[in-house]
Amino acid sequence: MEKITLTVTKADVGGFVGHAAVHEDVAEKARDTLSKASSKGLLIDFWTTSVGDDLVLAMTHEKGLEAKEIHKLGWDTFVACGEVAEKLKLHNPGRDLMSTSFAGTLRGPDRAWPR
Repeated sequence: MEKITLTVTKADVGGFVGHAAVHEDVAEKARDTLSKASSKGLLIDFWTTSVGDDLVLAMTHEKGLEAKEIHKLGWDTFVACGEVAEKLKLHNPGRDLMSTSFAGTLRGPDRAWPR
C-alpha cells in the first residue's frame, strides 16, 4: 500500500514589524521554490500560507516521515525566503534559521495516510 505523507512546517523568515504578515515577495519565493520541486516529482502537491509573519509550508509526498530530501527542501525554501526578507529589510530576517546549515531534519507534525 502506498502512503502519502503530509509535511507541515513553519518559520519566521522575516516579516513586517509587529509580526503582522509575510511580505508577498517572500511568499512568492516559497511558491516558486516548491513549484520547481513539484515539477521535478519530489512533491505531489504543496500549499503555502502564513500565520502572522511565520511562513507555513504544507507539502505532500511519498517519501515518508523522515525524508531528508523533503526536510532539506523546506530548509532551503526558508533560507531563500530569508534572503528575500533581508533584501527587503524586513523585521528579523531569518529569525528561525539560527543554524547556518541544514542539520538533516526539520521537526514538525508529519503524518502518513494510506493512498
